[in-house]
Amino acid sequence: MKKNLKIYLASPRGFCAGVKRAIEIVEKSLDKYGKPVYVRHEIVHNKQVVEDLKKKGAIFVEELSDIKDNTRPVIFSAHGVPKSVPEEAKQKKLSFVDATCPLVSKVHRESEQLYKRGYDIILIGHNNHPEVIGTMGQLPKGSIKLIETVSDANSMDSKEFSKPVAYITQTTLSVDDTAEIIKTLKEKFPGIKQPIKEDICYATTNRQLAVKEIAPKCDLFFVIGSRNSSNSVRLVEVAKKAGCKNSMLMYFEKEIPIDDLNNSETIGISSGASAPEQLVQNLLDKMKKEREVTIEEVIVAEEKVVFKLPKEFN
Repeated sequence: MKKNLKIYLASPRGFCAGVKRAIEIVEKSLDKYGKPVYVRHEIVHNKQVVEDLKKKGAIFVEELSDIKDNTRPVIFSAHGVPKSVPEEAKQKKLSFVDATCPLVSKVHRESEQLYKRGYDIILIGHNNHPEVIGTMGQLPKGSIKLIETVSDANSMDSKEFSKPVAYITQTTLSVDDTAEIIKTLKEKFPGIKQPIKEDICYATTNRQLAVKEIAPKCDLFFVIGSRNSSNSVRLVEVAKKAGCKNSMLMYFEKEIPIDDLNNSETIGISSGASAPEQLVQNLLDKMKKEREVTIEEVIVAEEKVVFKLPKEFN
């Protein structure tokens, strides 16, 4: 007889509005322009999504120079791109579609406005993440200072700044960790200008809230998502901090740790903002083979956000 297992399923989880929009842009581009269309960088950080789109006719490249046929359109990923990328596309006479998430575009506009108004800008984010590269690439080199941790914030010297200081953030950070960094910045620069509306996106915040709610009740916590997905990796960190030390990322082709599963009575499951719901269902199906499963969905917010497609698809 199979042992009982209680599963807490986090909601919201999985695709956010920006990811849905980016995938739809690739699919609609294939419908409109035919095969192939090029996509610069992974459209969203999920291997399954990328593989599915490849089958439909998308060709993924890291740089515009990798494009073999300049008569085909290229799509820029949801993470956003530096200003130099559309400029290069225009020089090469490439037609392009920008699938940058509108919430990332908001941070880009913010940085430009702050720069015009004469602020020194601090960006809280992860070095080399495509979103951070895109945001820093909105302004001349050296205009934005990147910090990643509280100790980075502490080691900043106010003498480095000749102008008033403002901060912006990557959209997929840990809400709690970022709050600590912001607190340090405010102590360091009492008059620091903050964004009018938080830069960390609603979907990141909601997914972290759901995980926080569930993790303390769990022996084991699975977050479905890719290793290069910032928001998925943050969810694992949030689960550990909230009380489930045995929390792990279930990425493409990672097998369920059967011993951990068999030694657990309660398991939490969530998925990153670029992970398809089918992957959650596949994981549940595998667990049902091993255990007698009861599922409780824990809903912390209802998400009704939808982002409009670019005008070429209206």
